[in-house]
Amino acid sequence: YQAPPVATPQRGYGPPLHAPAGAGCGDPRESFYFLPAVALDAGRTDGVVLFGDSIVDGFGSTPGANRRWSDALTERTGRPVLGAGIGGNLLLNDSAWYGEKGVRRFGRDVLEQAGVEAVVVLLGLNDIGFSETDEQPTYKPAPVLEAEELIDGYRELIRQARGRGLRAIGATLLPFGGSDHWGERAAKVSREVNGWILGAGEWDAVVDLNEVLADPGDPDRLRGVYDSGDHLHPNDAGYEVMAEEVAGCF
Repeated sequence: YQAPPVATPQRGYGPPLHAPAGAGCGDPRESFYFLPAVALDAGRTDGVVLFGDSIVDGFGSTPGANRRWSDALTERTGRPVLGAGIGGNLLLNDSAWYGEKGVRRFGRDVLEQAGVEAVVVLLGLNDIGFSETDEQPTYKPAPVLEAEELIDGYRELIRQARGRGLRAIGATLLPFGGSDHWGERAAKVSREVNGWILGAGEWDAVVDLNEVLADPGDPDRLRGVYDSGDHLHPNDAGYEVMAEEVAGCF
């Protein structure tokens, strides 16, 4: 049920479609280069779209093992789950590396998908964290943003979703202390954004993924057993916990 939304390099689990027969054996590439979408069964009306960045895409899970949280959510709910996650994607800015901004691609990747009744939004950590480092030349654009700018972007997604009769479910940004996205300013904005997601009452439902994945001894960091190693992306166990939390919305 994974549905990569656009023909932009993104994480996947097989060789490009032009590869010769048998080329998948031992092929190290993990991107969908030419697959724009996967259609749902036309008879289903209970589909869920997970919309976001590399965390939605399942980066950090075991390649080829179907251990992303989209896979786990399908197993838990029996619903079709479309993974509209693009690594490095931003909510508010287009990127030459990471595709159209979320507020623009939402129409194509969520609203135009058949059989969908809800969308879970987990996007914004790159908008916050890209400006914390100059070491990655692909982390551009990287404007310094305030929480209210991101909140306006989320409100636009909510407006678009409700305009099509979809439930809009907001997920809190995950802990990212110790990662290359971390910094004092990014931490402040992340806390403000999460506070709004949880307390504003503007989503149809919310899931506090930050809380369930945080280290009890240092809530700014992922719990060690859920950390893929980069302090930004969960591992298989972390994605399983995320799916369990989101399943409670259905």
